[in-house]
Amino acid sequence: MSDIIRVLPDSVANQIAAGEVIQRPASVVKELVENAIDAGAQHVHVLITDAGKTSIQVIDDGTGMSETDARLSFERHATSKIRNAADLFSLHTMGFRGEALASIAAVAQVELKTRRENEELGTFLAIAGSKLQRQEPVSCAQGCNFTVNNLFFNVPARRKFLKSNQTELSNILAEFERIVLVHPDIAFTLHHNEAELFNLPASPLRQRLIEVFGKKLNQQLLNLDVETSMVKISGYVGKPETARKKGAHQYFFVNGRYMRHPYFHRAVMDAYEHLVPAGEQVSYFIYFDINPANIDVNIHPTKTEIKFENEQGIWQILAAAVKESLGKFNAIPTIDFDTEDKPDIPVFEPSDYYEPPQPVYNPDYNPFEAVERSSYVPSADVPRASASGKGGREAYVPRFDEPSLPSGWEKLYEEALKGDVPAGDDEAGAEPEENRSAVAEPVAQHYQFKGRYILTSVKSGLMVIEQTRAHVRVLYDRYLAQIENHQGASQGVLFPEVVQFPASEAVIVESIADDLLSIGFDLSNLGGGSYAINGVPSDIAGLEPAALLRDLVGTAKEKERGVKDEMHHALALVMARAAAIVPGQVLSAEEMNGLVDALFACRVPNYTPDGKTVLAVIPEADIERMF
Repeated sequence: MSDIIRVLPDSVANQIAAGEVIQRPASVVKELVENAIDAGAQHVHVLITDAGKTSIQVIDDGTGMSETDARLSFERHATSKIRNAADLFSLHTMGFRGEALASIAAVAQVELKTRRENEELGTFLAIAGSKLQRQEPVSCAQGCNFTVNNLFFNVPARRKFLKSNQTELSNILAEFERIVLVHPDIAFTLHHNEAELFNLPASPLRQRLIEVFGKKLNQQLLNLDVETSMVKISGYVGKPETARKKGAHQYFFVNGRYMRHPYFHRAVMDAYEHLVPAGEQVSYFIYFDINPANIDVNIHPTKTEIKFENEQGIWQILAAAVKESLGKFNAIPTIDFDTEDKPDIPVFEPSDYYEPPQPVYNPDYNPFEAVERSSYVPSADVPRASASGKGGREAYVPRFDEPSLPSGWEKLYEEALKGDVPAGDDEAGAEPEENRSAVAEPVAQHYQFKGRYILTSVKSGLMVIEQTRAHVRVLYDRYLAQIENHQGASQGVLFPEVVQFPASEAVIVESIADDLLSIGFDLSNLGGGSYAINGVPSDIAGLEPAALLRDLVGTAKEKERGVKDEMHHALALVMARAAAIVPGQVLSAEEMNGLVDALFACRVPNYTPDGKTVLAVIPEADIERMF
């Protein structure tokens, strides 16, 4: 029997590695830009064509490579940062595994021009599918110039599963933003299809944040700075009033590397407890500086998940630092007396005499005397009621001219005093039909319970409808139909509001522009990620259009924008939740009738679009067993 275990060829092994390291065009941009930073570049230029599917070019002015280094850089596990295993615990660079260029060359057509400072000629390499196509001397600028064409050209299945250009470009911009926020001392530019999206000169960190996310961010940030023997934490956190449901910019960086860390995120949000509404988020840009020996960045292929040696201790330091920042900058409401306009608090002077208030009363008032207090005067033949019930001193006679009591009630009361109405005779003492109709409320078809539930009778028992979920169900179907049929009604605004989005979100706004118009949003692109809201959906009275628009864009950013039906569902659901009635809102009988009728006109009235129960029926038999 022949042996069955074989060593994989390098080309196959590189493609397997590419499956982990190179997932989409954004991964290529990340690896090439990080290599440029590690090479000491001060200027990095990124040029993208067709969201990276056709071409990705990264040009830097770093140290460059010799002919031998250029050739070896495409070999698997070739790296300039690691010499032995101990170096893994003292990492100060971005990339270190040596798989990036080998993985890229395995699934794309790569060209490299590179030259070192002290050399007259540089080196040109052309590699496709891990195979060297051409190598020759070339005249070029100092540094490296990588061009990656036709990504996944030899892996059709991987290329087929790439998303739309808007989606892939948004991912590229997200990776680019993470890098430029860590290196404000380096100048970056980014072009897509020859259009400039970023031009970031070297600048301080706060200025870099403003250049990436807009000028309005400058008024929303609080400084964060604490240094301990365990970790140094710096950066910025957002003011509580800037919290939003979607689209908050939240970034953690450790030793110059972006990371995701839900545990530390919870520490930040705990500091905002009782300061922001439940379910809303604030922006933050937090940088950790820690001994590399106390972290492990080698636990995830993309190195975005990092393990800390003492996470609990850092959690406490982070939470305390955020709370201190909120308190220091008066983000937490306090009474501040250290101002020029101090409150005027009078000082007690024992020598001052104050006249006590004098009570006003009627000394002749006697509640047991007969006092006429009513506009109703009984007939002369009606005996006066006495305190003892047997005649004598006149008792208080209540008024009967209140508007809530029907006319004719005096006559009934007069007859009762005469004794003409026998006690306990329901028929004789019954209120006349015309009077009873005046005080009795008509029987409502539906009943609202605690401002949240609508109760209505059905053949099988008692139906309970959760009014907010029912309204979400109705509005969702309406908005979804508007999006799919392009029939949304828009209401123009007198003064258009300007909303600014970062580049990664501006791409999403463009990709869903038609869907937003279908809902009723009329937007004008002012350039630079700014949009004017000229019209809003006609049925969102009381809502903030700018905040709702950010929620829609934030939702679209989270979803897979390549699937149109999924995107339509997400947009319609956000709109429905925003415009639905809130728990506790009192509804009239007409409003309840309209809501119930609209609910049962829906195709799926029993559940909300996200699967929550809208209604339940209590069987009549269960109600009878209660009694």
